[in-house]
Amino acid sequence: MRKRYYYIVNFITFYRMLMAPVLLYLIFNHQPEPFKWLLAVSFFTDSIDGYLARKYKVVSAMGSTIDSIADDLTVLAAIVGIYVFKPEFIKQEAILAGSLVVLYLVQNAYAWLKYGKMSSFHTYTAKIAAVLQGIFLILFHFFTSPIDLLFYAAAIATLVDLIEEIVLIYLLPVWKTDVKGLYWVIKNKVYRQLK
Repeated sequence: MRKRYYYIVNFITFYRMLMAPVLLYLIFNHQPEPFKWLLAVSFFTDSIDGYLARKYKVVSAMGSTIDSIADDLTVLAAIVGIYVFKPEFIKQEAILAGSLVVLYLVQNAYAWLKYGKMSSFHTYTAKIAAVLQGIFLILFHFFTSPIDLLFYAAAIATLVDLIEEIVLIYLLPVWKTDVKGLYWVIKNKVYRQLK
């Protein structure tokens, strides 16, 4: 029974990975209508697969890694969509958006250097940032003008998440998935030292 749920959860995640090239195809063929609906479905499936994996106890290191890749591909497609469909927004927010991209690249490069793979911490901060990113990116493509307050909330949450992940990579000697966050890692280290 659990094996069936394992396949269902991974199928949902693989759907998101496979949808990324389709989204890029729609972008470069200037088809914003199907793009925005399929993007919304991709973000919706992101909220489902993690929930189902925890509910049916089929969480795995491979599933966490694939989920992280699928998340990044979905966000990448959404950002390329902004660049193609509404490039003026990118120009307006170039410094903040560029800073987030650089920090994201630093975080991933650091993880690859230390662990030989991307981090899949899935911290609470990352989940909050992902929800805010998803809401902003979906609404951005559905409305004629962006919701600035939502963009800044998503950007700040993403900034905090990326900094936390860089610190976690520094603190954790081996690759680990589903880390609650920096607070819990420090708390566990202090507890182990006191024992």
